[in-house]
Amino acid sequence: MNASAHRGTPAILIMAKEPRPGTVKTRLHPLLGPLRCAELQAGLIRHTMELTTAHTPRTYLAYASADGGDTIGTAAPAGVRMLLQRGKDLGQRLAAAVIDAFTDGAGPLLVIGTDAPTLTGDHLTAAFTALESHDVVLGPALDGGYYLIGLRAPHTSLFGLGSDVWSTDRVLTATLGVTRREGLSVELLCPLRDLDTPEDATALLSDPALPAPIGALIQPVEAP
Repeated sequence: MNASAHRGTPAILIMAKEPRPGTVKTRLHPLLGPLRCAELQAGLIRHTMELTTAHTPRTYLAYASADGGDTIGTAAPAGVRMLLQRGKDLGQRLAAAVIDAFTDGAGPLLVIGTDAPTLTGDHLTAAFTALESHDVVLGPALDGGYYLIGLRAPHTSLFGLGSDVWSTDRVLTATLGVTRREGLSVELLCPLRDLDTPEDATALLSDPALPAPIGALIQPVEAP
């Protein structure tokens, strides 16, 4: 049986890693180098927070500190509620953060990362609209994962994928399998590209939807 919709404050939960050189955007190191990748991560966090705070009454930032501390390493706008990620893998960290947000009175809840720079307010609006009539909404990423998952209630079973599934091209398919087994209704948004690899950077640089500040950060670094 489907869980009933949670009546709270519509909210967006951002999952992010601390922008520390050598620990973020490692697949972009050949293109940008560790320091520029950390600058890019900080820029993506800022851009995502600006987007969400403009389109929802409440934003959470669930951060993973590189050294296990309690700082994100970049400033958050006033009113953003900070959460420390907990768990051994991404699924456990997502489940814990979702429970924290719903316990705090959020709902419906959109969960996003910072890796889809062409995500817009229209996508967020479409996701909240979908949750008026569906239990779950998913934004497919072109790499086989998802850039957004929206929930009317804390369906943490959706994050119980095996450790061999996370960060692969099977994440979306496996998540849809869980929705079918749980009897949850789901709607899909339009696909977007994540920014993870040099190939992604090249494709996004030719995308008119890419925000200019992010575009400036992913221009290839010329060799000295």
